[in-house]
Amino acid sequence: MNHFLRSLTPSQQVAALFIIVFGILIAVSVTAFLLTFRENADAHDEAWHAELKNFRKLLGTSWFMVVVFWMAWALGDTVATLLFALIAFFALREFITLSPTRRGDHRSLVLAFFVVLPIQFWLVRAEHFDLFTVFIPVYVFLAIPVVSALAGDSQRFLERNAKLQWGIMVCIYGMSHVPAVLLLDFRNYEGKGAFMVFFLVMVVQTCMLVQHLVTRRLKRPPSAPEVSKSFNWYSWMVGMVVGSFAGGVLSFITPFKPGQALVMAFIACAAGSLGHLVMKALKRDRGVTAWGQRGMSVTGANGLLDRVDALCFAAPIFFHSARWYFGA
Repeated sequence: MNHFLRSLTPSQQVAALFIIVFGILIAVSVTAFLLTFRENADAHDEAWHAELKNFRKLLGTSWFMVVVFWMAWALGDTVATLLFALIAFFALREFITLSPTRRGDHRSLVLAFFVVLPIQFWLVRAEHFDLFTVFIPVYVFLAIPVVSALAGDSQRFLERNAKLQWGIMVCIYGMSHVPAVLLLDFRNYEGKGAFMVFFLVMVVQTCMLVQHLVTRRLKRPPSAPEVSKSFNWYSWMVGMVVGSFAGGVLSFITPFKPGQALVMAFIACAAGSLGHLVMKALKRDRGVTAWGQRGMSVTGANGLLDRVDALCFAAPIFFHSARWYFGA
């Protein structure tokens, strides 16, 4: 089997990967659907069905991520970059929806949505990685408050600009690193960028899923109850170990050796899981349980930002760690 896979072209190898992943998702989805017909005989069964419902939500997120990345690979690098730019646009829109703005912020918002976002993703597609790395943290962070100041509105000036800058960092800067990972070039690894994105998503999602399942099973007291009722250090460590181990197992689809893949997975899992906790803190601050008004996103996707927030934190750390260490 391994000899057969090695005989395929890079495109055929990626296609085989997606066929396997879609096959697994279909099998799990059908099984979960059939289990919904189980009778509610007692309170235990009701609790079991509640767990199943929650699992199907997590499964829906997995479907969303896999379909997006399949489309990104199938349609080519340029369309992939545009697709992630569109996701960043709607994610930022969800973020801004929960951050009250004033008339003086309109110029800054136009700058963020229609200037910063296109330029950032154009820099990705053109592979100007040095400028792409500093464009938002350096130039945009200065430009946004300058534009706001020129609008002449000083009321809650620092708070308003900090919210917009934070949204730009998470939604635009973070998401733009996903297609950047797709375009990374490693020696003897040309044309296989989709494997790197799959590796990143797989280890982060594995870590998050295991952390969630362990928390629900063991029901340990939360470590940060004012931020998240489901986060505790024990379940987080279990998720980190499993996610890192999954990275080591998947080293064969990356340019990394098993030990290197394990370390890279650990870095991605730490950034993604703790970033997800940060986003929960922001939602608590806004008084909501999901991004978008009343738990429904402005895109109709019921929390698009909820589905990609961990990736928005993991992708930049993973990208720059890989590029720095391996000289890509």
